[in-house]
Amino acid sequence: MKYNNIILLLLLFTIITLISCEQLLTEKPKHLVKEDQMIDMMIDVHLAQSTFDNRQSRDSLLKNANATDFYESVLRKYNVPDSVFEQSFIYYASLPKKFEKMYRQVTDKLNELEQQYSETQKKEIDLEGNKKKK
Repeated sequence: MKYNNIILLLLLFTIITLISCEQLLTEKPKHLVKEDQMIDMMIDVHLAQSTFDNRQSRDSLLKNANATDFYESVLRKYNVPDSVFEQSFIYYASLPKKFEKMYRQVTDKLNELEQQYSETQKKEIDLEGNKKKK
């Protein structure tokens, strides 16, 4: 939870700072992650961070792990080097309106996934905790 709050505060600070600037802060990188893929990656980064935060204290295999391992798994999934992801993130963050729109899509998708998970849990377990027949 602490890391999520810190990340959220940093992102909000970045957005506010960039909104107050009129000029483009960074040039378009030579290797830019496409917008749709960047959104998917940011969703997966949030899911990875949440998984790490929730499971670290409960899973003995994760006690010595760090969040970086989870981020690296996202980068491997999309076959994107960390430097390309970072440059792309900075570039998109330097475009406040575009970045805000992208981040809205990220939060919408995360909310949708949370809703789907909640509905699945309700369907699988009845009020008494017994599994329902399908």
